[in-house]
Amino acid sequence: MADPELQLVARRIRSFPNFPIPGVLFRDISPVLKDPTSFRASINLLANHLKKAHGGRIDYIAGLDSRGFLFGPSLAQELGLGCILIRKRGKLPGPTVCASYALEYGKGELEIQRDALEPGQKVVVVDDLLATGGTMCAACELLGQLRAEVLECVSLVELTSLKGREKLGAVPFFSLLQYE
Repeated sequence: MADPELQLVARRIRSFPNFPIPGVLFRDISPVLKDPTSFRASINLLANHLKKAHGGRIDYIAGLDSRGFLFGPSLAQELGLGCILIRKRGKLPGPTVCASYALEYGKGELEIQRDALEPGQKVVVVDDLLATGGTMCAACELLGQLRAEVLECVSLVELTSLKGREKLGAVPFFSLLQYE
């Protein structure tokens, strides 16, 4: 890890064993958000990756409820794009589409407003962390229901031992930091 910006971000990630339930090692991104320099570095690193990977082909960034909302809008602004929200069920007004997913420590449902995207629009999904891949997979399913094209999913942190990347199938995935 030679990149100084990446090192700065990595130093800010904290680990909390047995949270929120026994057996889970929680990776806390709060210190990244608290420190404007490391937060800016995380956005720069993600934006630079997306610029290299997709150039100007991205139409929107989709932020996942809830910590993806912390990175999605800033990343979208850095790229000159809009940000759409994929929320937990019951949090969005108007007509929505819904998908179920499994978490590392539970289950849930996500939804998106039916008119959030037009068919064929190109989207990058962002969240703070990829664990089992359930949330991102559900987000991709929702975007597919709207006939949008998911160019890639990205996160700050990836828990590689949980193999969430595999659940995404053919959808490309990128993370800044990887932990077992």
